[in-house]
Amino acid sequence: MTDLRFIEVAKTFDIMERITSRTQLTLALVSLIKKTPPEVIDKLVYLIQGKLGPEWKDIPELGVGEKLLIKAIALAYKVPEERVNSLYKKIGDLGSVAERLAAEYKAKAKKASLAAFFGEEEKPLTLSRVYQTLIRVAYAQGENSRDIKLRLIAGLLSDAEPLEARYIVRFIEGRLRVGIGDATVLDALAIVYGGGIHAREIVERAYNLRADLGFIAKTLAEKGLEALKNLTPTVGIPVRPMLAERGRDPAEILRKVGGRALVEYKYDGERGQIHKDGDKVVIFSRRLEDITRMYPDVVEMVRKHVKANTAILEGEIVAINPDTLELLPFQVLMQRKRKYDIHRIMKEVPVAVFLFDMIYRDGNDLTQKPLPVRRENLTQSIDPSDTFQLAKHIYTSSPEELWNFFLEAIENGAEGVMVKAIHEGSIYRAGVRGWLWVKLKKDYKSEMIDTVDLVVVGAFYGRGKRGGLLSSLLMAAYNPETDTFRTVCKVATGFTDEELLRMQDMLKPHIIPHKHPRVDSKMQPDVWIEPYFVAEILGAELTLSPMHTCCLGRVRPGVGISIRFPRFIRWRPDKRPEDATTEDELYEMYTRQLRKVEEAA
Repeated sequence: MTDLRFIEVAKTFDIMERITSRTQLTLALVSLIKKTPPEVIDKLVYLIQGKLGPEWKDIPELGVGEKLLIKAIALAYKVPEERVNSLYKKIGDLGSVAERLAAEYKAKAKKASLAAFFGEEEKPLTLSRVYQTLIRVAYAQGENSRDIKLRLIAGLLSDAEPLEARYIVRFIEGRLRVGIGDATVLDALAIVYGGGIHAREIVERAYNLRADLGFIAKTLAEKGLEALKNLTPTVGIPVRPMLAERGRDPAEILRKVGGRALVEYKYDGERGQIHKDGDKVVIFSRRLEDITRMYPDVVEMVRKHVKANTAILEGEIVAINPDTLELLPFQVLMQRKRKYDIHRIMKEVPVAVFLFDMIYRDGNDLTQKPLPVRRENLTQSIDPSDTFQLAKHIYTSSPEELWNFFLEAIENGAEGVMVKAIHEGSIYRAGVRGWLWVKLKKDYKSEMIDTVDLVVVGAFYGRGKRGGLLSSLLMAAYNPETDTFRTVCKVATGFTDEELLRMQDMLKPHIIPHKHPRVDSKMQPDVWIEPYFVAEILGAELTLSPMHTCCLGRVRPGVGISIRFPRFIRWRPDKRPEDATTEDELYEMYTRQLRKVEEAA
């Protein structure tokens, strides 16, 4: 098998780390992909994503803490752990520590390779060897696993060039920091293998149907663009979920979706994509993580109530009061996140499943079918019960009926309603946000009608009793057209003292030395944070600001949209940065607010 020297990967990562332009980032990635043999392109893509495979494959975590990594570095370069710790305190980055020690080690007298002593293959390192060694580290479990991990990592590092060592250590830490998002990878793949950026739409659709970017890259590299055009959903491999816009005025929303719509409760639970193949049931979260172990009761419901032999369904899993079937808040459901005693928690926090879509049934791809056809398939495929049923819904073309149904949903414990187009073009647009689905959520006691989900891109140190703590966050909205995050506000209120302390450890691994290439910001925070964390934010109102880049120039030249008096509500670990509130949504919210003020005047 042809392979790629890992030094080529490390050199490109080094270049990427210093790039602040997404265009230049894409060009660097294109250059690296062109050097990569098709046989190993999937491994390269996974490493760029900072993982060993897609989330849904449930590959074990590397299980290498800071102390073990320090031991491995010391063993690889034959120095005391105290020296590693001393350099770490001075430099603040274990990857750079490993790079420096590797350079010293290589410069010394020619000594026998530690890798050879442990029976590893000789250098130079290849992409495959690095990837396979990391896989072995991840799967080292049970007795003596710590020693096995230590020796595998030390063997890899001892054969690594200094620059390679930097990125091997950072990958193990989960701090690769090369600034690449999936959208940039898709662009680069389209350019290299699809003949140009025009092929991006085909590549992205394939990725949305098969949420495995490594698989998509390898299929494209080995079989070409035509092979991607023929991809359909596969039971057991998650489909990236369809997303919704948000609206406020019932009449306007109905116009947007074509006049008549299906309106469903928007439940305050966890969105689950349920895959059934005979008796085998797998449940994926909206982030495409396998959450089956959290819901053994849901697995049994699916086996009992879904008549289709193979199926992919979507629904909301909601905590309920078993005596009254009353809906309970999302925070109650999150007790299911515990790794242990799940059967005890299952009894303490029972759930119901409210289904709203079906995208695959007994060999038939339904993603290209309009919503009424998908709903008909869904209805035919289940035997409903009190705790496993269709989401409560109506069909309407009346703004008044929609509004009354919305108020009923709120009264019954839902967040609001989802308004869905039912015309011929109402296909399932995997991974895409559009006006086929529109969410109408409840009012809050604030001038700002709704909360928004924003991404942390920077942080500021506090003063006084918060001195030395990162206590104010620079928040951004997402622009899917440019795959960038544009700043909206600074958030410093709403955090408890405990949350502030937890936040320090949470943010630390994601601090980067310069502005992330996917971030568009006029402000200069004390530290830059890679776009990773999503938080729910509520404010007094949306306003114009010359300091922020969200919707810059769309309302007035030189100013963007900001949030006045923003307040932290909660973290949203169920959302990826790309699932955050978009620029267009904030623009719509601002213009609605403006109209309301003008009408009142």
